Amino acid sequence: MVAALPLNAGVNVESVRIWPAPDHTRLVLDVGDAIEHNVFSLSGPSRLVIDLKNSSLKANFDSLDLSGSPIRRIRSAPRNGTDLRVVLDLKSDIKPRSFQLEPNQQYGHRLVVDLIEEGARKARQEAQPTVTASANGKRDIVVVIDAGHGGEDPGAIGPRGTREKDVVLSMARTLADMIEQKPGYTARLTRTGDYYIDLRSRTILARKHNADLFVSVHADAFRTPQPRGASVFALSQRGATSETARWLAKSENRSDLIGGAGGVSLEGRDDMLAGVLLDLSMTASINSSLGVGSTILEQLGGVAKLHKSGVEQAAFAVLKSPDIPSVLVEAGFISNPTEEKNLGSAAYRRKLSEAVFRGIDDYFTKTPPPGTLLAWQKHNGNVTSQASQYRIQRGDTLSGVARRMQTTVSELMQYNGLNNDRVMVGQTIRIPAS
Repeated sequence: MVAALPLNAGVNVESVRIWPAPDHTRLVLDVGDAIEHNVFSLSGPSRLVIDLKNSSLKANFDSLDLSGSPIRRIRSAPRNGTDLRVVLDLKSDIKPRSFQLEPNQQYGHRLVVDLIEEGARKARQEAQPTVTASANGKRDIVVVIDAGHGGEDPGAIGPRGTREKDVVLSMARTLADMIEQKPGYTARLTRTGDYYIDLRSRTILARKHNADLFVSVHADAFRTPQPRGASVFALSQRGATSETARWLAKSENRSDLIGGAGGVSLEGRDDMLAGVLLDLSMTASINSSLGVGSTILEQLGGVAKLHKSGVEQAAFAVLKSPDIPSVLVEAGFISNPTEEKNLGSAAYRRKLSEAVFRGIDDYFTKTPPPGTLLAWQKHNGNVTSQASQYRIQRGDTLSGVARRMQTTVSELMQYNGLNNDRVMVGQTIRIPAS
C-alpha cells in the first residue's frame, strides 16, 4: 500500500496519538507537512512496517498507552540515511489502511494508520440483533443513540477549547441511562468511548440493533460567535431521493430488511417494485422522524433557546436509514461563548438529555410500535387487573425484576414478606397489580 505525494525534505514526526476502538485501532502521526510513505505487513511474528521518506522522529513512542490495542510495542530507526522506519510489533495479524489528513482547527498535517482487526470486525458485523422482552412478553422499544465525531475527529471546538466529541458523548451516555431506566425501553450506543466510527457504520449499527429510533447528538458551530440555540433535524426529501438511488444501485442491499425491527425484503424484487417499496419506506420514516423530532424540539424549548421553531430537514448521512426513523439533535452552538459554557456544565447537559428523553417518550406513548410493551399498555389502559407471579431465572436480581414489572424493590419485598433483596433461582414471587 503506497501513498505517493510530492517529496518534502526533512519532514518531522512531531507527536503521536492512538485511538483503540472495538474493531480497529487508529494510530495518528503528526507530521510537519505532507509526507511520502509506504505501509506493509509481515508475519511470523506479526508486524506492521511504516516507512517514511526524508523524515526524522521527534515524537516519543514510549509514552503511548498501548492497552486495548493489538500493538505490543513500537520500534523506530533511521533508514537509508534520510528515511525513517517505524515497526509495530503486533499481538495478531491485522489489515492496515493508511491515509493523510489536511490541517484542521486542532491539528496540523497527519498520517493516519488504521489497524483493522478482521476477526473483531466480523464478529461485530455478525452479532445477534438486539432482542428484548418486557413484562407480558412484549418487546422493548430500541433507541440507538449516536454520539457524533470521536477519536481523531474532535468535531467543532468552542472558543474556550470545549470539544464537541466530548460534550455529545457525555450527553449520549446520560440519555442512554435515562432510556434504560424506563420500563419498555432499551438503549444502545454507537460508540462508548473516544474513537471514530464512519457515518455509514453508525446507521448499520442501528439496523443491527433492530432500532425503532436513531438519535444522533451533535453541537453546532458557525464562523461567527453570534448564532445560538438548539435544533432538531430530519432527513430532507433530496437526501431521501439520493439514498433510494444508492440502495437500488447496490445489489447487496436487496437482502437487507426494510422496517427496522422487521419488514419486507427487496431481494428478488424488480427495480420498479423495489423503488416503490423504498419510496414508501422512506416517506414513512421521514414522517415518523418529523413527528418524534417535533416532540423533542418542544421539550428542548422548555430548557434551552431554540435556533429554529420547527424541525429542520437536511441530507445528513446519519439520517439516511430507509427503514428507521432518525433525528439529529444539535444541542447548541459550541461556537457561541455562552452556549459553550452551558454545554461544559454536566447539569445543563443533563437537562438537555432529559428533554430529549421526554420528547422520545411523549412520541412513543402516543404512537407506540406494534408488539411493544407501550403498545400493550396503551391498548389495556396501562392497568393490570390482578397480581401475577414470576419465577426467578438465572441472572435475575430483585431490582431488575422490579424494573421490568414496573414496581419497586420495596414493594416487592413487602408484598412477598422478604427481609432482604436476595432471591434464588427457581423462587416464585408475586408481582403486585400496577
